[in-house]
Amino acid sequence: MKQQKQYRSLPYTRHKMALVGLSLAALTASAQHDPTPPFGGKIAKTAAETRQWLPQRKKAPAGAPNIVYIILDDVGYGATSAFGGLIETPNIDRLANAGLRYINFHTTAYCAPTRASLLTGRNPHSVHFGFFAHNSYNVPGYDGYLPFEKATAAEILRENGYNTFAVGKYHLTHPADATQAGPFNRWPTGRGFDHYFGFPPEAWGTDQWHPTLYRDTQREPEDPQGRHVTELLANEAIRYISDQKAAAPEKPFFLYFAPGAAHSPHQVAQQWIDKYKGKFDQGWDWYRQEVLQRQKQLGVVPANTPLPPRNNGGKAWDQLSADEKKVYLRHIEVYAGFVSQTDHEIGRIIDFIEKTGQLDNTLIAVLIGDNGAEGGAREYGRFLPGSRDEGREKTLANEVKNLDKLGTEASQALYPDGWAAATNTPFRYYKSYGNFEGGTHDPLILFYPKKIKDKGAIRDQYSYVSDVLPTTLELAGAQVPSLINGYAQEPIEGVSLAYTIDPKNKNLPERHNVQYHEMTGSYAVYKDGWKASFPHDRTKRIPAEEEKWHLYNTREDFNETNNLAAQNPEKVKELAELFEAEAWKYNAYPLKDNWQINNPNIFGDARRVVLRPGNYFTSFTSFRFYNSSYSITASAELPKAGAQGVLLAVGGNPGGLSFYVKGKKLVLAYSAEGRLVEVVSSRPLPAGKVELRADVTYSQEGDNKALALYINGEQVAAKDLGKFGTARPGVEGVEVGEDRGTSVTPAYKAPFAFTGKINEVVIETK
Repeated sequence: MKQQKQYRSLPYTRHKMALVGLSLAALTASAQHDPTPPFGGKIAKTAAETRQWLPQRKKAPAGAPNIVYIILDDVGYGATSAFGGLIETPNIDRLANAGLRYINFHTTAYCAPTRASLLTGRNPHSVHFGFFAHNSYNVPGYDGYLPFEKATAAEILRENGYNTFAVGKYHLTHPADATQAGPFNRWPTGRGFDHYFGFPPEAWGTDQWHPTLYRDTQREPEDPQGRHVTELLANEAIRYISDQKAAAPEKPFFLYFAPGAAHSPHQVAQQWIDKYKGKFDQGWDWYRQEVLQRQKQLGVVPANTPLPPRNNGGKAWDQLSADEKKVYLRHIEVYAGFVSQTDHEIGRIIDFIEKTGQLDNTLIAVLIGDNGAEGGAREYGRFLPGSRDEGREKTLANEVKNLDKLGTEASQALYPDGWAAATNTPFRYYKSYGNFEGGTHDPLILFYPKKIKDKGAIRDQYSYVSDVLPTTLELAGAQVPSLINGYAQEPIEGVSLAYTIDPKNKNLPERHNVQYHEMTGSYAVYKDGWKASFPHDRTKRIPAEEEKWHLYNTREDFNETNNLAAQNPEKVKELAELFEAEAWKYNAYPLKDNWQINNPNIFGDARRVVLRPGNYFTSFTSFRFYNSSYSITASAELPKAGAQGVLLAVGGNPGGLSFYVKGKKLVLAYSAEGRLVEVVSSRPLPAGKVELRADVTYSQEGDNKALALYINGEQVAAKDLGKFGTARPGVEGVEVGEDRGTSVTPAYKAPFAFTGKINEVVIETK
């Protein structure tokens, strides 16, 4: 590799707006927006002589469309009925049948980089999201700080007279900025959205039945009705649209709807699971064959597309035991129900827009997946936490025994990779593989009745997630100001797809004809139908001897089953050099596959943190105390009648820790890998001011654990756990004074708020 070049921003002036693919008409109106223009009236000594003046607010052009982005999570190319899959999505089908299906559309292989590219119209490394902000690396392509010089769709559209709303998963705020200390300028409301309702802004997801949600920058109370998170998100999207149209009916809106489905945990109501009982009983090999035929009939894959070979590590359905089939069928029924329920909630939003009379003038972009299907649960899948030392036979027996829990709040389900491969038909491998189409090739639907007349048609020009924003701007007649919030804007890198909409242009050559890919050390580059691919697999599915350049002619080989590298060494050399140039240009170097070693701790090197009642930290923002021995000390006041409740909770049902008081006894619940141990004080708690302490001591390189409890410095309980897993925050984080979400222990019902007085809780690492 070459020596890394010094990073510099691309030049940008108001005279040079290098927005590739936008029409000249869309650019000529672009102008600098001064924060405070000079006063244009006249001030006199008297009101009668004074001429009032206010600057005119930017208004969208008459008839400007509403804009909706819908992005699903971890849904493969062959999952939904809109693209030949067996999971019913009638509302997405409705959009596809009245719009355009783009069958050669690509994402980044992971969720946060795709979202960064979608919202900015730039390559992911170009906007510092070569991976996740919570696994950042302090170089420009990977530091997880979205540059202000590369505005989001919300910032641009707000400058063009739009209201802007984000609902669901954001995942683009660095954990260092994601606490209540802020700063909040990289939260959604700091990046152009008027309102946000969704997951913690740095988080990949949440529990579907007990979600952690934020409204703008404040944590939202739990839903008292216990509704599914996707329903809550759809409700909020509808409310935003309703309120906006009541207050400013002529003003267009931009809705970014990112429900987080169908990311794990796969959880959904029983009625949706029951919808698919028996539908997949013939197994994943049958599914792949059935879906490929449907895809050919629908025209979303070429007629000569073969079924690819089974992925390394995959098993034939007929090789499975009866118990394995039973569990794995439940997995796909839950997943399919989850996707269909999400489609139902999307349908509610579409129906509401139609009710307002706005649907014909609404541009909707649907990304069915922010990457390929998720293969992270490997051969067996997961839904109940299990011990590292528990054999497969025992784990499977436990899963069969508890099968009815799969998909409920008591499970954290992700299907086995046999189903990931099936729902990714016709592509190989999964999410995270930046070189394989199975990681990066996803469906795109554009719906815009006002301008799309070729209803239900197919477009096969190569396209990339960065193309959605320039397409939006061109179709909406929106301009990018040279300054946004005082920052000179750098070029948009995507290419507008607006040229493909007119039926007369459906066979025009693609305009996005060069695109690099890189994710966790696997990489590829596309040029004019040729793709050079270099697999690198940190999960060790791909043999080491396969880590070399492969070459595919994707116009003849849609799903990369014919490697032409040996026959075309000069083409391989050409594309390898092209990747090198693109990687340097867009900050894709250094290539890196181990991202955990630099997982940022916002508390730095601190070994002690003081918390108070009501404090809450997500798993990505919390003090990282659980990686070695630690103590928890609560300073509290107890009335004579006694008190009960949680002093400190870490995580929840799947695993965690709860330091609590019940029945006048001090208790520490410690849960990891499916095992729960509770130690209880040998004597009751006294009234008045007390110091309550729990020690968690690691030995044998952290494998062994011991617990101890103290009241006012005197030990009142101790237990040696021996070899035991580590209690971690999971998706529920760390909170003081209650245990919201799922409870760590069945000994109490969440949130079990503390009824005495907590002065502070101190966590110290040893």
